[in-house]
Amino acid sequence: MDTHAFRMQLKPGVAEEYKRRHDAIWPELAALLREAGIYDYSIFLDPDTGALFATLKLRPENSRDTLPAHPVMRRWWDYMADLMEVEPDNKPREWPLTPMFHLP
Repeated sequence: MDTHAFRMQLKPGVAEEYKRRHDAIWPELAALLREAGIYDYSIFLDPDTGALFATLKLRPENSRDTLPAHPVMRRWWDYMADLMEVEPDNKPREWPLTPMFHLP
């Protein structure tokens, strides 16, 4: 098991819409993430800054690196691009977080 944590950034005033879209996550996207070996995926919001903090776990035999090329992933990024800071290809900008403490 491998845990990844990263930060993303919402544009001002869109937190409610971001949550609404994730509450209705497309079944094909959820299935794609699971098939890629991602599980226990959570995103948290700092309402004062619009920063999103995400954690996810990866199974040892995962294919997370193939997700950016998948059409469902690309459609999701395009769907979310108006709410977030994104790269030129609409992939959400991510800043990795460094582990500092863990209480097992």
